[in-house]
Amino acid sequence: MARTTPVKNAWRAIVWLTAITVGFTVLVGAGSIFGTASWAPKLALDLQGGTQIVLAPQLESGQTVSGEQLAQAVSIIRDRVDASGVSEAEITTQGASNVVVSIPGTPDDETLARIQASAKLEFRPVLYTEVATTATAEETPDPASTDAPDEETATPEPTLATTPTAAPTDASDLNWITEALFDEYTNFDCSSLDNFSVAPADEALITCEADGSFKYILGPVEVEGSTITDASSGLVSSSQGVSTGQWGVFPTFDAEGTAAVREMTTRLFGFDNTDPRNRFAIVLDGQVISAPTTQGIITGGNPQISGSFTQESATILADQLKFGALPIGFEVQSSENISATLGTTQLNSGIIAGLIGLLLVVIYSLFQYRLLGLVTVASLIVAGVLTYLVIAYLSWRHGYRLSLAGVAGLIVAIGFTADSFIVYFERIRDELRDGRSLTGAVEAGWKRALRTIFAAKAVNLLSAVVLFVLAVGNVRGFALTLGLTTVIDVLVVVLFTHPVLQLLATTRFFSSGHPLSGLDPNALGAVYRGRAQFRTPVATKNNTGASREAARRQTIAERKAAELAGTAKDSGSDGKDS
Repeated sequence: MARTTPVKNAWRAIVWLTAITVGFTVLVGAGSIFGTASWAPKLALDLQGGTQIVLAPQLESGQTVSGEQLAQAVSIIRDRVDASGVSEAEITTQGASNVVVSIPGTPDDETLARIQASAKLEFRPVLYTEVATTATAEETPDPASTDAPDEETATPEPTLATTPTAAPTDASDLNWITEALFDEYTNFDCSSLDNFSVAPADEALITCEADGSFKYILGPVEVEGSTITDASSGLVSSSQGVSTGQWGVFPTFDAEGTAAVREMTTRLFGFDNTDPRNRFAIVLDGQVISAPTTQGIITGGNPQISGSFTQESATILADQLKFGALPIGFEVQSSENISATLGTTQLNSGIIAGLIGLLLVVIYSLFQYRLLGLVTVASLIVAGVLTYLVIAYLSWRHGYRLSLAGVAGLIVAIGFTADSFIVYFERIRDELRDGRSLTGAVEAGWKRALRTIFAAKAVNLLSAVVLFVLAVGNVRGFALTLGLTTVIDVLVVVLFTHPVLQLLATTRFFSSGHPLSGLDPNALGAVYRGRAQFRTPVATKNNTGASREAARRQTIAERKAAELAGTAKDSGSDGKDS
């Protein structure tokens, strides 16, 4: 088995880092050529502007919106937007009822569908249904129809009963269908159904299939969508476990919803399969998205919603239900483009501030560590390139957008990243002061520095994670870039900084302790050579700084040895004089 050496390990680490960098470069490059990726990261709302959507509540007559309902709606819509991969969005309230959603850039249709759909879900029993008939442009009108419309057909007569002949005993009772309601149903046109329909929960509802193919008379609401605790999408399987190729949504109900579903399906299962009352309608925003027959009693609270779903529409509905049905329905009142709140001037100022900070770090590194400071410069460049590629990839694949707060996180990361190099370099210098060779000092210093670096970066990463989880808006952008750069910092130190020093330790310039290398033992004030061997710092004309440094770093044992040597020397001088 071949023996590994520091040089081999160093080249292996550099190869790994190169592979990671090339991998991200190829991904972003291929995405920019064949996909929608861009070499420039997408900017957030404060730097680029975007789209502002105002949602107005749809209320029954006399109903008002409470502050609790509005706050709940804002929270749910924010979760939906975040689930769609859009970052740095702003969701606020306007006045006492409206919700304002501001999204950076131009949102795609899927994101708009997540926001605009209120996902007010209801489960109602089917009382009556038939195929919807709607006139089309290709049909030739009947000459007889040119007469004036029959008033009795167009408008129910006042004599039609609007109350049931007997009080309904349950939600499937046909007594819900009054004469006036059935007349309204007969003349109901599915093309006139709004995208969102408001109906009292304790009354029957006339509505249609979402595609306008069937129209229904439905009983009162039996199960509220707010009782759903979770939802997922996937392919529907048959009773034999074979995929049907159709997409469906699989909600999970809480205890209240489970009991309501069990009670509803128990009653519906008692009707014959040919009876419409064997079916229950899943109503989303007033429209029927599915009206399955009841094949059995659902006791576990885990039904499946199937229908004419695509993968995208099933995922959207599952996300909407997963994050909760809105307490009230909303419709889009307005949608318009908005300009950046800060703009490129602030972005340029942030970049200039970052460059100034980087320049100061470079000057300090070269002044403090001589040519060894070039390793710091190279490490910062590698970290910067890798950070840029990762941000560009996240911007492309996960909708990340860089805000001014995110830029601030990148600027702060410059100092955090330089800290790792300083800790490592000082550990190496300590080992050189103890009399080790440069090769041994690099390895020993690395073992001691790595623990310190890991501890410091763990604290940074923990603070970034906590800030990201608890904060909202731009603060999350700051936390994300801070956490991202922390991980990249550790990666660069392990796969670049340490390997480069391992290779430099084998060169004559650095291993000989050249004064310009920053690793000269004499300049560092080395005071220890070998086990139990001490030397007294010798002051020289040209190296008084090193002498003071050596004296300052002496241990108690070294000071005693120096004092004894000085006492013996003085005693020898006195005896000679006498």
